[in-house]
Amino acid sequence: MTTPPKVLTIAGSDSGGGAGLQADLRALFACGVHGMTAVTAVTVQNSLGVTGYTEIPADVVAAQIVAVASDIGVDAAKTGMLASAAIIEAVADACDRVGIGAAVPFVVDPVAASMHGDPLLADAALDALRVLLFPRATIVTPNLDEVRLLVGVDVKSREDQYEAARALHALGPRWVLVKGGHLWTDPQCVDLLYDGSEFLELPGPRYDVKHTHGSGDTLASAISSRLARGEDVPTAVRYGKEFIVRSVAAAYPLGAGVGPVSPLWRLAD
Repeated sequence: MTTPPKVLTIAGSDSGGGAGLQADLRALFACGVHGMTAVTAVTVQNSLGVTGYTEIPADVVAAQIVAVASDIGVDAAKTGMLASAAIIEAVADACDRVGIGAAVPFVVDPVAASMHGDPLLADAALDALRVLLFPRATIVTPNLDEVRLLVGVDVKSREDQYEAARALHALGPRWVLVKGGHLWTDPQCVDLLYDGSEFLELPGPRYDVKHTHGSGDTLASAISSRLARGEDVPTAVRYGKEFIVRSVAAAYPLGAGVGPVSPLWRLAD
């Protein structure tokens, strides 16, 4: 039996299963790759929100990355919730040790704001994201609330998306994907891909749905799955865009709050 491509997610645990590494593993499975984890934090969470979390010690986070990479190997890696500057520093060091971000594609999903736009990282951790992870990233995939926290651009229009992409690219990633899901004035969901010289708009439908928990995790995981197969960034992002559009369309209610987007549509094909 052939071993599938292997993707490592460096992320927090969502006890409700809607986002975090649980959403990553669900999407990676649906995309036909083997998912592995380096757990950064354990959240107390359900469909109504996060009520607390406990960080994993930074050295343990780094040890998980090295343990997986040194034995199983990593074909692509992605980040999610990194919780603190100390964890970000440990992740950067561990990734350097095993070639993630150099020989191995590295998707940085800078989870810096909740789905309600509330900051999730202290200023020191935001600085660590900018200085330590962005220059190592193959691609970064912020939503508009995260764009505002990271580069101070309050995106209100498509033109603002272009400004944000330039500002983010100046921080050092090879590619930037500015997601447009939170640009509510736009009748479409247009994600903007930028490599420092050329822009690519990726339009998609805007569904009138409540259940969008885990959408960023799912998109980044889908992109990672294709990079792990050796595809180039634009091809992987196009795949990810189609995958998340269908996952939003298949979203389902869960609990009393916001349910998750669902890659389970893939099982019906």
